[in-house]
Amino acid sequence: MAPPSERLRAIQARHDVVLATLNAGPDPEAFVSLSRELAELEPVVAAIRSFDSARENLEGLDTMIRDPKTDAEMRALAQDERPQAQEEVERRANELRLLLLPKDAADQKSAILEVRAGTGGDEAALFAGDLFRMYARYAELKGWRVEVLSESEGTMGGYKEIVAQIKGVGVFARLKFESGVHRVQRVPQTETQGRIHTSAATVAVLPEAEEVDIAIDEADLKIDTMRAQGAGGQHVNKTESAIRITHVPTGTVVFVQEERSQHKNRARALQLLRARLYDAERTAKDAARAADRRSQVGSGDRSERIRTYNFPQGRVTDHRINLTLYRLEEVMAGAALDDLVDALITEHQAALLADQDKAA
Repeated sequence: MAPPSERLRAIQARHDVVLATLNAGPDPEAFVSLSRELAELEPVVAAIRSFDSARENLEGLDTMIRDPKTDAEMRALAQDERPQAQEEVERRANELRLLLLPKDAADQKSAILEVRAGTGGDEAALFAGDLFRMYARYAELKGWRVEVLSESEGTMGGYKEIVAQIKGVGVFARLKFESGVHRVQRVPQTETQGRIHTSAATVAVLPEAEEVDIAIDEADLKIDTMRAQGAGGQHVNKTESAIRITHVPTGTVVFVQEERSQHKNRARALQLLRARLYDAERTAKDAARAADRRSQVGSGDRSERIRTYNFPQGRVTDHRINLTLYRLEEVMAGAALDDLVDALITEHQAALLADQDKAA
């Protein structure tokens, strides 16, 4: 089912207006805004042109088939070509429908990744470390940059908690469905009788927020400085470079100690605070939109168990879409994570299309 033609013509008309305005040389602020809009419109307009071309080709074949003046050989040729032309129209229409789905304003943003050990003690901390390395390797393969903002190491390795910034275009779109409880089933190194243990870690992926996304009043902040600490609680430097910021109205607390510079830690802490407040605001809005909530993969609740990594069987199962891959090592190396991410995005798009069709 193709989108309404009046909507397609309106998009093309807006594209022409934006292009003409840019060519006329607007002021710098308008130039930035219009350039972003043009970048969003261009792939849609290109898809509209492809759809129009495919539809014109199909209509031309139908005209030839119906026209009594068409000779038998040409009519037979047109009839042979018609099924393929019909498929092309449907394919182009589907491409358009996907491009016209409601956009998540945060999709093109960088992201804040938080991984925390859950139930399972030392083994959970080790698994949290494995998960973080998986995402770090995936980011490397994508050409993204990873910067650790805060970390608390486990007593036997891994992390009790690690928070990192992943910089790149479209990071949030690729990682946003990773939020939730990740469960691991394997034999811990400390297990002498070969028994399989189950542990868990929680992942949260937040869109990185800019000042334009969320305003923070300095009067609402309680800022504490302290000495940075290493594993086991020992002080790792003698200067008070670590920063803890409390957002008093919401009770949100962030702590950053990775840099030796108090100024850098303060900037990073504010960045992390802004991301958490922005995420809380988005979550509240999503919860208020019942239709949007139905169209999400899973509930979006970070207490929801979303995936199991079974090492003895070499498999990964995503419970939201009932997908199992027997490529555990490749997934943990980041190389096969796209297989899961692509399947989740496809499922999400299918749900959005279904909602759109119901509303039509």
